[in-house]
Amino acid sequence: MSKPLAYSVAQNFGPAPRQTFEVDRHYLLYAATGTMRLEAENISWSLPPARAALIAANNPIEVTLPVQITCRSVLFLPEFVAPPEKVLSVFDVSPLARELIMECGQWGAEDDPLPDYASGLFKTLASVTWKLAQSPTELHMPMARSDVVRRVLDLTEAGLVERLTFEDVAKEVAVAPRSLARRISAELGMSWRQVLQRIRVIRAVEALSLSDQPITDIAFSQGYQSLSAFNSAFRELTGKSPSAYRASFKS
Repeated sequence: MSKPLAYSVAQNFGPAPRQTFEVDRHYLLYAATGTMRLEAENISWSLPPARAALIAANNPIEVTLPVQITCRSVLFLPEFVAPPEKVLSVFDVSPLARELIMECGQWGAEDDPLPDYASGLFKTLASVTWKLAQSPTELHMPMARSDVVRRVLDLTEAGLVERLTFEDVAKEVAVAPRSLARRISAELGMSWRQVLQRIRVIRAVEALSLSDQPITDIAFSQGYQSLSAFNSAFRELTGKSPSAYRASFKS
């Protein structure tokens, strides 16, 4: 029996190390619990709960599963819907999109052919989520092109809790601070301080999704010296307070 034009499946993945992922259908991945990291086109994305990733068919991406993730996936034949604009996009899911994802969950890979009602639902879901994917979340990092800048990113992430300075990082990679600042800006499109801020918030989002740990503890665990500084940085990147963002996982 051939598989239908579109179908839905509930899945559990991970934990698992970084690996290549590619399918012959456009792949909508809605995360319910856990977090995962996705890489494509020199960008690394974090996918926390209540968000979705749209992956274009026949395009390999890299996936890392630090913890187990529970998700609802919806797969579309390329000839059934228009192609997404990007190979990979991670975005906030609207209430309408969430309801459509859940409603489409009635039809699995064995349901062929789809009834007209289901076919219309899947097309509507594609229309809504393809549009949402055009406004991706800021929870991503450009990927370094050189070994030096990759090392800078590794050191920065490893030293989040410490009072890490740019001079410390420059000394560790044996590059003069001014020269290193230029290389970081050229490869990542941001300063080292902006890199540090973004990594901290991304890791804080992941921490918020994995436990009920107090927000103050999460802020300090990411190297912030005050809750107000953490709240300000978090809101700047996500558009929400940490408590509101966590609440969106629960809804």
